[in-house]
Amino acid sequence: MGERELFDQVGEIIRGSTPPALGRPHVQVRHNGVKAWFGDPAPQREHYEAQIIPAAIAPGARHHAIEIGFHAEHRDEPDNQAALTRLLATETAWRPGLGDEPRTGAFLGRDTWRRISETWPDTDLTAPDIPFDIGVRLVDYIRALEPHRRRV
Repeated sequence: MGERELFDQVGEIIRGSTPPALGRPHVQVRHNGVKAWFGDPAPQREHYEAQIIPAAIAPGARHHAIEIGFHAEHRDEPDNQAALTRLLATETAWRPGLGDEPRTGAFLGRDTWRRISETWPDTDLTAPDIPFDIGVRLVDYIRALEPHRRRV
């Protein structure tokens, strides 16, 4: 299975597993990842993403990693920090649903963006269950964070 096919499958899992109360997710599949967001159909600067990242920016990876989580990618760093700060204000509510794995702070590879995400170092991208594992984990982030993102 190629990486595009992997993320096509992840996209289908997102579409099928996102709680209906959150609305229909918009999903954009690329050769190295998938993004999901709500609201405006145009890609949003604040979104959920699963992507392959190089080992050079992935803690503990020798070859590559899968990064899964929430990103704030506004042009201006203060806007990204504000998005992260709003979510951190409700961390006691969403953290139990995501566990200890998610890290918060600067984006991996671009320190002006912000993230709440985790990395899976050297994941076998050909494992039969990997699309399911990635898709379900990204939906975990959507379920945990999106209700708090909408409150502000």
